[in-house]
Amino acid sequence: MLTFDWVTSDHHFSHARIIEFCDRPFSSVGHMNGELIRRWNSVVGPTDTVLHLGDLNLGPFDQSLALTMALNGDRVLMPGNHDRVSTATNKPAYVETFRKRYESAGWTVVDEIVDVEVSGQRRLLASHYPYRGDSRKDVERYAGHRPVDTGLPLLHGHTHSKEATRPGSREFHVGVDAHDFTPVHVSVIEAWLDTLP
Repeated sequence: MLTFDWVTSDHHFSHARIIEFCDRPFSSVGHMNGELIRRWNSVVGPTDTVLHLGDLNLGPFDQSLALTMALNGDRVLMPGNHDRVSTATNKPAYVETFRKRYESAGWTVVDEIVDVEVSGQRRLLASHYPYRGDSRKDVERYAGHRPVDTGLPLLHGHTHSKEATRPGSREFHVGVDAHDFTPVHVSVIEAWLDTLP
């Protein structure tokens, strides 16, 4: 079972159009990249473990991946649909080729759905995708890669929502768009879990 100190997703390093698509408060892709790195390093220590739930980089691959080498901590990537190691969008041989490139940039690549543990006893799931899609097309496109809802709480990204949770939901959105472009500390997840029935 995987443990972590911080969790986050959907940085989209070097993806200029994400500023427009998600109404991000950055004047350019360079400004966004710099702020994403600064905000990460302002909270994550060198020995902290960060679980990244996908869509790490989407600009020119080598350039955008190289940027992530400046990020503090032990970095674990759970692939999202825009990552070159995603089995939802890429063939196995392609995934293996790119896995080595992510690893050479300091990332540990894990499965697309993982059991995680907080407080040494609270089990939940983590996935790039929520249990259900944010559109009908999205549900159909990634149906085989979404976690199955068996009642466990879920950490996810993908939606680019500005909200972390919805009332009564067992899903917590960890994407940067909902958290001031900064990773979420495990204590926030623990507090959220304490509110669930």
